[in-house]
Amino acid sequence: MTEPIQRGNAGPIDSKYRKILIAAKRSKQLQKGARARVHMPNSKPTRVALEEVARGLVQFEIIIKPVEE
Repeated sequence: MTEPIQRGNAGPIDSKYRKILIAAKRSKQLQKGARARVHMPNSKPTRVALEEVARGLVQFEIIIKPVEE
C-alpha cells in the first residue's frame, strides 16, 4: 500500500536533507533549460533552486513505500 503523505506546498519541509534533495532535482531541471520561477540575475541554478524551494514554489510529493514482510 503506497500512500502520499504530503503534496506540494502542504506545509514546511520536514528536514534540511529533504530540502537539499528537492533543490538538487530542481537545479538539474534548471540546468536542462527549465524556466526559473524567481528572478535572480547572475545566480547559479543551485542558488535559484534553493530560493524557489524556500519560497514554496517547487511542488513535491512524499511517498511511503510499503514494507515487505
